[in-house]
Amino acid sequence: MRTAYKCRAYPDPVQAALFGRTFGCVRLVWNLTLAERHRAWQSEGKRTSYKQTDAALTGWKKTGELAFLSEVSSVPLQQALRHQHAAFANFFAGRARYPRFKTRNSRQSAHYTRSAFRMRKGELWMAKTTAPLAFVWSFDEVDLAALEPTMVVISREPDDRWYVTFAVDAQAPAPMDAAGHQIGVDLGVKDFAVTSDGDRIANPRHLEKKQRNLARYQRRMARKRPGSVNRSKAKAKVARAHRKVRNARADFLHRTSTSLVKKADVIVVEDLAVANMVRNRILARTISDCGWGEFRRQLEYKCERAGRTLVVIDRWYPSSKTCSHCGHLLAELSLSTQAWTCPGCRTRHDRDVNAAKNILAAGRAVAGGTPGDVCGADVRRQGSPLPQSAAKQKHPQREP
Repeated sequence: MRTAYKCRAYPDPVQAALFGRTFGCVRLVWNLTLAERHRAWQSEGKRTSYKQTDAALTGWKKTGELAFLSEVSSVPLQQALRHQHAAFANFFAGRARYPRFKTRNSRQSAHYTRSAFRMRKGELWMAKTTAPLAFVWSFDEVDLAALEPTMVVISREPDDRWYVTFAVDAQAPAPMDAAGHQIGVDLGVKDFAVTSDGDRIANPRHLEKKQRNLARYQRRMARKRPGSVNRSKAKAKVARAHRKVRNARADFLHRTSTSLVKKADVIVVEDLAVANMVRNRILARTISDCGWGEFRRQLEYKCERAGRTLVVIDRWYPSSKTCSHCGHLLAELSLSTQAWTCPGCRTRHDRDVNAAKNILAAGRAVAGGTPGDVCGADVRRQGSPLPQSAAKQKHPQREP
């Protein structure tokens, strides 16, 4: 199992200059290779292999204009070629979008494999350096002296903070003890999550709380002359404000996902199309601030490590419009309706709690739950035939 430990790094001026040159070379190699790939595809209709890009990199180092590429470690440059080759493989497979050119204003990073660094008694020595890299280790449960990383990533954020990431092949942890509980989770904007137990997790709205300060910093940056030192300082303040929002959101998501994994053996969520939902210009900022995609990613790897089961049901399942008591399906339900009474069994439902209960029932049906879970009938699955739609299940209705 691959595990990563990210720490704050404090390079000295010589190391910072070396890593800065390495970032620039990595960015240049990426952009030149990407431009050559694009040219070969547009003009000749041919794909470029990794072997061709590797040969091109060797040729660039022998030219007078790009001879400075030999002044930094060759490992990060080779890793940039491998990453771009994997990015294009994902693009042609339909798993990712077309790779883009790198800019110096974004996060900078360089990947070093085992041949370009060494760990000695808890000290990290990087290639082309004459002193160990200073960093702060904050993982007390891991012995730093016994750490054997397979890869080290040196990165610099836009706010000029340095980080070092250790990738380690570790043994899978022992599964957690069975909790004897299953839970369905309905994600939303007003409340970040509502569980089938009736618990509500409030949406902290981290970006909205910092929006006024962030807007003020951005206005100050806009007044500075492009390319000036004052603009760089103002830009760093904007980056620091974004970092605080990002860290607060990550902390909230980690605490929430860990709590759910400890509480239940089976966790059921919806397959939300976040990329499509953020196209709504009114709710795009609020939806992005929730971090639903990152929350699901954390649930996936934490459930895998803890021996839990994560079930993802179809996004088109009408969880809010289906009665969790009798299975009656409403024809329409407006977004402004927070509570409704089932015409079939006269049960009063809270919209979000009812949706969470239906999500749990649907997850049980997908995972091989008890027969007769009406609410899971409309969950799509691969293969044929599809299960009968819940909309066709007729229930006796009483007149109100």
